[in-house]
Order: sequence, then structure tokens, then C-alpha cells
Amino acid sequence: MSESIYVGVDLGGTTIKVGICNAEGNLLHTYEGPTGTADGVDAVIDNIEKYVRQIVEDSPYSWDQLAGVGAGLAGFTNIREGIIILAPNIGFRDVPIRSILEGRLNKPVKIDNDANVAALGEAWSGAGRGVENCVCYTLGTGVGGGIIINGKVYQGFAGLAGELGHISVVPDLEAIQCGCGNMGCLETVSSATGIIRMANDAVSRGDRTSLSMVEKIAAKEVFDAAKAGDEAALRIVNRAAFYLGKSMAAVAAVLNPQVFIVGGGVSKAGDILFDEVRRVFAKLTPEPLQTGVTIVPAELGNDAGIIGAAGLLLRS
Repeated sequence: MSESIYVGVDLGGTTIKVGICNAEGNLLHTYEGPTGTADGVDAVIDNIEKYVRQIVEDSPYSWDQLAGVGAGLAGFTNIREGIIILAPNIGFRDVPIRSILEGRLNKPVKIDNDANVAALGEAWSGAGRGVENCVCYTLGTGVGGGIIINGKVYQGFAGLAGELGHISVVPDLEAIQCGCGNMGCLETVSSATGIIRMANDAVSRGDRTSLSMVEKIAAKEVFDAAKAGDEAALRIVNRAAFYLGKSMAAVAAVLNPQVFIVGGGVSKAGDILFDEVRRVFAKLTPEPLQTGVTIVPAELGNDAGIIGAAGLLLRS
């Protein structure tokens, strides 16, 4: 075999996932092992190196075919210098991870944050395959994002582009403070955390809702109640969808992407969420800016981060 391969590393607080991709973005092999955060920074780096070497050794490919390694993680990164500034979930602060791994592996290494690599994964071989310009939302505990322009991750001058969850969309009279310190961010209403908060507020107000019978409300239960016709739950879902669609209208006016890709746990709600997001986007976006634009669910699930990390070697 003479084709080049690319290894992606998804660096989580509990588990390190690694995968081999080819130049087309196809995921060929995966491997995972414990992160080892309790044993300190050096142990985590040892494990990254070990797992990268292990997956290549266990594959039909040779070390010489490895063109490079990409890594994605949740935290603040200096992408250009390859430094993890702060990643609390793995205990890293000011760690020059790129230079360390390049020295150990003798291969090119690139890093980026988890939202960017997930977006790149979807653009490379998922819901955005074949599309040069797309924007990816990740709706989970918070709202993450990634921007792909001309097939490559757009990082901004400080590497912080794509913080879609911190677009201010909620009017002042309805806004609450976001974890970032600002008021009215998208994350406060369209994340799982925001949906759960609104549901608990409805129960506390005494709204007539089946959610009052749930001991600990999760976002899925809000969506299930809405699908069953619960009016209070439906209002919450429509509010989350409205502000998501509103944010997309603003992004469309600036970037004019061809596809909006929505991933993360909240996106699994399906049509009850997507139909309303599309309706709001169509209402709030000037016609020329919505022509040919689609809003679709992500396809790669938990593999998006591995694939996108591998893609950093080719598309960043």
C-alpha cells in the first residue's frame, strides 16, 4: 500500500479516541483508551503517543504511510502555535502539545478545538460532503460551532471564530445571563441546558404540563412531551428553534453558507425542531441569502471529532 493515511485524536477528559482516515475522509480504523488525567499531563501525552502508534501498528498500514496527526479537544487553544492554553477537563494549561507530539512522533501535528474539528468532519465526509462553504452548530450542554470556508476551517485572527452559542439573539426583556457573562446568548435558550432551564421554569410557574410529573427533566423529555402535544413543552421547543433560526439568519447575512449542519444531542429531536428552525430562517432571511441554502442534521455522530481532527492535516 502506498496511499497516505491521517490519524485523528479526539482528546476527552475520560477517553482518548483515535482513528485512521484516508485522503477522502473515510474512517478506516478506530481505537480508544483511557485519558489518564489523574496521572498528570505527562501521562496523558504518553497515552496519546501510545494510542497513535497502536492504531497504526494494528492496521494494514505502515508508519511511513502516516502523513500526520490532528487533535481536537474542548478548551482554549492557540491554534497557530499549537499550544493548549487551558483545557480543564484534561488538566492542561499552557502545554505546547504540537511541538511535544511532533518531537515524539516525528510527524506533522495540528490541533484545534472540538467544535471546529466536528464541523470539519461533517464538511469533509458527513452532511456537508462536497460543499465548500458550511456552518456547523453543535447543540449539547452548550452551543458550539464551526465555520468552513472554501473547504477549510475558518479560525479568525485569534482562533476564536465560530462561537455561535454566544451570538446575542434574545431581547433584553427576556434575556438571562450566559455563562460567558453576557446577556441573551443563543446558548441560554437553544442548548440542552437552556431547554431544561425553561422546562423547570414552566413547572415552577405552575404551567399545565406533563413535565411536572418528571423528577429530573432532560431535554429529550421536553421534546417527547412536545411531540405528544404538551403545549408548554411545545412552546419551549419553538422558542429554542426560533432563536436558532434567528441566529442562522444573521450568520447567512455575513457568510452566505450553502449548508447549515446541526449536530449534538439536541439535534436528535428531529422534525419538531428542524421544521421550526427552517420556517424561522425562511421568514427572517432575505430571499437571495436563503436561495439554495439547506439546514440539515449532522451525520457522523461521535465520529465527527476523530474524522475532523484527521482532516486538519489537509483542510486547515
